[in-house]
Amino acid sequence: MNQLRTLTRETVLVVDDSPDTLGMLTESLENMGLTVLVALDGESSLALLERITPDVILMDAVMPGMDGFDTTRRIKSQRDLQHIPVIFMTGLSETQHIVEGFKAGGVDYLTKPIVPEEVIVRMRVHLANARQTHSAHEALDDARRFLLSVTRDGRILWGTPQAAQLVASGPIALSPDGTSLATPVRIWLDRCIAGTGQRGREWTVELGDDAKLVLTYCGEVGPDEFLLRLVEHNLAHDRSRLSERFGLTAREAEVLLWIAGGKSNREIAIILDLSPRTVNKHLEPVFEKLGVENRTSAAALAIRTLGG
Repeated sequence: MNQLRTLTRETVLVVDDSPDTLGMLTESLENMGLTVLVALDGESSLALLERITPDVILMDAVMPGMDGFDTTRRIKSQRDLQHIPVIFMTGLSETQHIVEGFKAGGVDYLTKPIVPEEVIVRMRVHLANARQTHSAHEALDDARRFLLSVTRDGRILWGTPQAAQLVASGPIALSPDGTSLATPVRIWLDRCIAGTGQRGREWTVELGDDAKLVLTYCGEVGPDEFLLRLVEHNLAHDRSRLSERFGLTAREAEVLLWIAGGKSNREIAIILDLSPRTVNKHLEPVFEKLGVENRTSAAALAIRTLGG
């Protein structure tokens, strides 16, 4: 898929079955120093996208066969094409058509007759926004973060490769078609967004064998786009990693795990059936072995070690 990346100059794919529109836009865009690719229908555009990734797509909404809305849905279903802004061009100006364009994944909607100067101005804005967002996604990918972005109704928009792998493996409660969060998780998300006492709280999916997956609401990152952080916990595995990395005893690693989880000494004592004083005694060698002076630094070092 996408054996060739973007060409040297900014590349625009124009998808339209009208030769007049194609000719007019091609001339105007090439005069602006852009590389222009053309496709006469949805199927042809998808075939072209197998080989080349353009910077932006100008999409006619009404075409024979597969229309622009369905074509855009197909494009947006492919992770490595999701970042490309799609601008619809059409004579349809009814509200329902405009809404359908945005729901399909478009970022803008231009009504015909097309004014090339307006197309170019809007295209530049969306190109800049798309690059900023895509760069942020790539940075998060490189940092190996487990992040997932969703709409308010729970539809999955994007995820880092690590989060996508967790989703694909099935531990997250999903809708039957696998594209959205299941109803209970959506209800939790809605409460987080509304700020009804749930913001910053977590949704936990028990995986069995002392393991769990925790979703944390991070906040709104765009229009109808909300960020979730995923952390997979396997207490036995995490305890072993900390023990090996810092030379901790099993009990010391256990205490450090709960410190990293934000628990107080009293809470850890209850969890481990110890006295708070005993917990505090375990912390002294933990700080020494980690080379830190307080629980905040110890927690941060443990989290980094476990990839959280």
